[in-house]
Amino acid sequence: MHRYFGDSPIPRYVQLVDLFRRRIARGAWPSGQRLPSLDELTREFDVARVTVRTAVDVLEREGLLSAQQGRGTFVTAQPGAERRLRVETTLRDLVDMYRGDKPQLLNIVESNAVPRLTDKDGKAAGKYFYMRRVHFRDGTPYCVISIYLDDRVFRRAPKRFRREVVIPILAGMPGLKIARARQTLNVAAAETEVAEHLKIPVNSPVAEVRRVFNAPDGTVVYLAEVTYRGDYVHLEIDLKP
Repeated sequence: MHRYFGDSPIPRYVQLVDLFRRRIARGAWPSGQRLPSLDELTREFDVARVTVRTAVDVLEREGLLSAQQGRGTFVTAQPGAERRLRVETTLRDLVDMYRGDKPQLLNIVESNAVPRLTDKDGKAAGKYFYMRRVHFRDGTPYCVISIYLDDRVFRRAPKRFRREVVIPILAGMPGLKIARARQTLNVAAAETEVAEHLKIPVNSPVAEVRRVFNAPDGTVVYLAEVTYRGDYVHLEIDLKP
């Protein structure tokens, strides 16, 4: 079994792209640094020269690397620093993060559907409006989200809910009080359908976030199940001494 790749069915060059991107993102290969030569990378990863060359070409097209004739290949940018999404730990911070955010939205499904609720979630509304859509930034898909909205809430601003990020609308809606809000995050591997929407290899790392907002009487007015690309998520938590 290869120490880097194991028995994964994902093409080696795709795995190299992810590995190189992570090295750049965490500063192991900082901006301006010259990469090891193709021969050095070939020996390090025990792959064919063409595999390394293909991975480098992909990152050149992304603007992260630049090949300079006679000098080598250099890191030219840090991936995702300006596009990274923070996973906030308070409702106020979450609202502030999304307020004014205008990603491109692609609605995949709209229907009436019943969310899977647990006893801890709260009580169900009489009816929910369901949307499943993909959010993009600069043409790159960064999350797939399934949203269940109390139908009474959805009917108050259907056009806005279809066109805009939902959380700021809820936070600013007159007469709607969010008495309780919580979210959970799990690290997982991208399944086929999600991988296709996010344009990433199957089994790539993703973050699965589940958010639940309750009205004062305990009714679940909003439930979202979100899958983010792993390179778009940044979790920072203040640790109390």
